Amino acid sequence: MEYVTAVPHPPSPAAAPARSGRRSLAAALLCGALGAAVALLATRQRWAEGTATVAGGAFPLTAKGSDVTGVPAALAVVGLAALVAVFAVRGTGRLLVSGLLALSGAGIAAAALAAASDGSALDEKAARASGDTSATVDALTHTGWPYVAAAGGLLIALAGLLALRCGSRWPAMSGRYERGAGRPRRTARPADPERPEEMWKALDRGEDPTGV
Repeated sequence: MEYVTAVPHPPSPAAAPARSGRRSLAAALLCGALGAAVALLATRQRWAEGTATVAGGAFPLTAKGSDVTGVPAALAVVGLAALVAVFAVRGTGRLLVSGLLALSGAGIAAAALAAASDGSALDEKAARASGDTSATVDALTHTGWPYVAAAGGLLIALAGLLALRCGSRWPAMSGRYERGAGRPRRTARPADPERPEEMWKALDRGEDPTGV
């Protein structure tokens, strides 16, 4: 009895780039979605706190990230939209959207870091609380949430850089439909007149059972 030894086929040359493309795609999606979520969450947290003197007493004041600056939250929404749009376009359009994604992340990080020590939002609250436009907040302190927002922006920027570098190997949303549109439609097989059940089935499918 002879035994036939199966010889494993060598991996296809296109397999490695395909795997690399899938890994970069997953990494970009994870970084972009996580970065936007982190940035949006951070802007809703307390970034600064202090006290204002009102009627001879200390009045505590706090400012959320959205009170200090609206740029990180707005750019996080832009980044999410760009992350989705990356898969809806190809070629030059994908490069442009990828660049927008990277710039959105960089803008979030820059705006968050610039506002990390900003006390103007609390000064405005102190002026409203005391009725004195020249009033300022006392005992001003800042939290670490601006830096968390900046980290989210860097994740979005990383997703944009991955899209710029590896996006040409990623699929597009419309690819499946484009491939389907190019396929010729299968011609219905004429029903056998000797078999009435086939003719009824053809009529149910909306086909001409005669094949004409």
